[in-house]
Amino acid sequence: MIPKPEKRIAEFENRGFGMFIHWGLYSSLAQGEWTLNIHKIPEAQYRKCFEQFSAKDFDAKQIVKLAKQAGMKYITLTTRHHDGFSLYDTRGLSEYDVMHCPCQRDLVKEFVEACREEDILPMLYHTTLDWVHPDFDANFDRYLEYLRQSVEILCTHYGKIGGLWFDGNWSKRDADWKLDELYGMIHRLQPDAMIINNTGLSEQGKTGHPEIDSVTFEQGQATVMNREGMSKYVTAEMCQTMNRHWGIAERDIDYKSPRQMIERLCHARKVGANYLLNIGLTAQGGVMKMTEALLEMIGIWCDMAKESLYEGKPCELVCSNEKDFVLKKGKDYFVYVHDLPMLGPKDVVAAYESTDENHTISGFQGKVKSIHWLDNEEELLFHQDQDVLSYRAVGFLYGSQYIVRIAKIEMQ
Repeated sequence: MIPKPEKRIAEFENRGFGMFIHWGLYSSLAQGEWTLNIHKIPEAQYRKCFEQFSAKDFDAKQIVKLAKQAGMKYITLTTRHHDGFSLYDTRGLSEYDVMHCPCQRDLVKEFVEACREEDILPMLYHTTLDWVHPDFDANFDRYLEYLRQSVEILCTHYGKIGGLWFDGNWSKRDADWKLDELYGMIHRLQPDAMIINNTGLSEQGKTGHPEIDSVTFEQGQATVMNREGMSKYVTAEMCQTMNRHWGIAERDIDYKSPRQMIERLCHARKVGANYLLNIGLTAQGGVMKMTEALLEMIGIWCDMAKESLYEGKPCELVCSNEKDFVLKKGKDYFVYVHDLPMLGPKDVVAAYESTDENHTISGFQGKVKSIHWLDNEEELLFHQDQDVLSYRAVGFLYGSQYIVRIAKIEMQ
C-alpha cells in the first residue's frame, strides 16, 4: 500500500524545480563555502569578513525574478551556514548576525517578502552543525537549545514559510539531536512547512526521522522512491551545484553546461524528484554574470517544457531509448526525448545528421489521438499496435536545439 501525499508535500512536489542560494561571510573569501574549515582561516581574518559585510549588492527582488525567469518555483536560502553567521535578526540570541555588522538589515525578511510578491515558495536552510559556537562540542544539550531558539525565530517572525532545510546532523551521527522537540516546535508554529534534513553525501535518499517530508540526494542522481509500506508519503529532492562547491570561488571556472543541468533536471522529474540547483552569491550579495547567463538558458527550456515539467508524474510506460521517459498529466502523456540531431543541408553543415528514427513506447492503455512537439507544434507520424506506440522522432530544425525535446501525446 502506497500512502497519498499530504497537501504540503504534494504542492512542494508540483513545484518541481528550485533555486538553492549559498551566501555568507565565506563568500568574501571566494574560496567556497567550507573555506573556514578546509583552509584553516584564522579567526582574526574571518572576523574581517564580518566587519566588512554590508550586503550592498543584495537585491532580493532581482534574485527572485531571476529564479522565476529560470522556471524555478521555490528558493532555499542559507539563513545560517556552518560558520555560525546568521543572515537574519537573531533578536538578542547572538551578536554574530547581520544586525551587528555593517549590513544592519534583516536579509531573510527581505528574501521572504520578495518571494511572496512573485508566488515563489520561500524555503529556509539552517545549519545544525556549528564550527564556532563553543557549546557545539563543550555542552551539546545547551547548543541544541540555542539551535531550537534560532529555528523558532525563523518560524515566528517571517509569516508563513515553505519549510526548513537542515544540514549537519551527519557531523554527529550517533548523537541525540532531540529531533522530536525541534520538529514538534516547527509543526506547532508552521503546520504547513516542509521538513527536510540533508543526510549528506554518504547516505543519499535515506528517510531518517518519521517527520521528514523529503529525502535528499546531495550532488547525486535521485532514484525511484519505494514508498510501499511507508507510514506516510515522502518525496525526494536532488540538490546540485553549477560548479564543484556551494559558494563562489574566483579561481573556479569549471561550470556545468546548460545541457548537463537540463538533463539532470529531466532525470529528477523522471523519478519523481525535485531539482534544487545552487547558485553562490558574491561577497556583498550580487549575482555573477555567468550564473545569470546559465539561468537564462535553462529558463528558455523550462518555458518550453512548462506544460508537463511541474505537475507531470512518472508512469509505467517504457521507452525504447533508455534515456527517454514519459510523464502523465491528466489524461495526456509527455515523452521526453534525448539526443536528437539538428537537421540541416548536408553540403553546408559539417555536423549534419538527417536520420530520424522510429521510437516506441510500451504499456499504453487507451487510443492515441495525436502527437506533436511542444517547441514548434509539429505533428508527428505515429502508429499504435495495441499497447505499443511507434512514432517518428524528427530531429531539431537547423538553428534550433532544446537538448531534451518533448512531445505531447493526446489521448482520445
